[in-house]
Amino acid sequence: MDTFGLYVVTWNVATAEPPDDVNSLLQLNSPKKPDLYVIGLQEVKAAPLKFVTDLAFEDSWSHLFMNTLAPLGYIKVSSIRMQGLLLLFFSKLEHVPFIRDIQVTYTRTGLYGYWGNKGGVSIRLSFYGHMLCFLNCHLTAHMDYASQRVNEFESILDAQTFDTKNTPLILDHKVVFWFGDLNFRIEDHEMLFVKNCITNQQYNLLWSKDQLTMMKQKEATLQKFKEGPLDFQPSYKFDLHSDNYDTSGKKRKPAWCDRILWRKQLEEQHKDEFPLKLSQEFYTSKMEYGISDHKPVIGIFRLELRKIYETPLVQVSAEGEWSANFDALITYSLLQTFPSSAWDWIGLYKVGFKSVSDYITYTWVKDYQVSFTKKLFQVYVNKDKIPVLGGECVLCYYSSNLQRIVGISKPFKVSNILLLYFILMLVDK
Repeated sequence: MDTFGLYVVTWNVATAEPPDDVNSLLQLNSPKKPDLYVIGLQEVKAAPLKFVTDLAFEDSWSHLFMNTLAPLGYIKVSSIRMQGLLLLFFSKLEHVPFIRDIQVTYTRTGLYGYWGNKGGVSIRLSFYGHMLCFLNCHLTAHMDYASQRVNEFESILDAQTFDTKNTPLILDHKVVFWFGDLNFRIEDHEMLFVKNCITNQQYNLLWSKDQLTMMKQKEATLQKFKEGPLDFQPSYKFDLHSDNYDTSGKKRKPAWCDRILWRKQLEEQHKDEFPLKLSQEFYTSKMEYGISDHKPVIGIFRLELRKIYETPLVQVSAEGEWSANFDALITYSLLQTFPSSAWDWIGLYKVGFKSVSDYITYTWVKDYQVSFTKKLFQVYVNKDKIPVLGGECVLCYYSSNLQRIVGISKPFKVSNILLLYFILMLVDK
């Protein structure tokens, strides 16, 4: 069994621009780094002009997380946005060839399904052969709409379908993570009692009146989902740039609106040849961020699984010395059968790249092919496309049909020819 760390974030950012630093949010100073980051945001600013710009150039929140995580060896594998809802999936580079069958979808529930200010966005994928689904939701607000929130969640589960035979629905996946601003409130208790419980860290006295906890007792769909103990401060509603709960005229009662739940399919009666175990190691709100009236909530999980596949679809490597002085050679071989295409390409990336589109250059595998055998192929890269400054790089084979990276080379050095010329000039002197 192999063990992987998964770090989930949910945050209603209330249309705010991102903070300067998310190191604490992602716990980047921790010696133990997760293998995967899944980040779900709600109420990302979606004014018409900004939304169009974000779709064309990526939004400021995506940029922040990519710029923060890329130097640590994570790339953005997938994302989906529906108005203010944004879902990002990051992985350590080493796992990327083993993340397959990626699909995304969305469901609107605002204005009877015609408006996307409320609803859900999801990313589903295969991680070493195990089917996972991540669902980020923003459900209807206000105290009196707990039943409507459950109805919206169930309608999202029914509406979202994927183009695959074995897992066409969200609940068909081996593991489902459901998170977001679910908007469930604390019933009955007066404001003073709630605040006293929070001040004294007696959160357990509030659990029985938490609407999601109450709804789970009577709704079969919710009973399939687990959640860690709410042993942390409710994440809503705060004065901006403050740890004070709402002092405005509305004086909203504190509530655990922002939640992270999960559901794992029951094992078959017979022993599963490829088992998966899931446990939560940490669940809390992050109080140090004040740009929104919600505090972010994080959940850290441990995945233990037996890999269903351990071989990438393609093996790719850089041949010989690489510099802008010479055309370069790439060798690749197909290790498994997959629907390759004339539109497949191999990209040259700097180590620490952000996403699949962050390449320095690329070469088409068919147009620039120079030799091949049954199992081994070679393509060339024109020297004019190789960076003059060089650096540590990797090659990634991108499948057009599968729309993802299916093979990654070991890191290699591209020579800095400007530095070489400078050294030669010094030697000549």
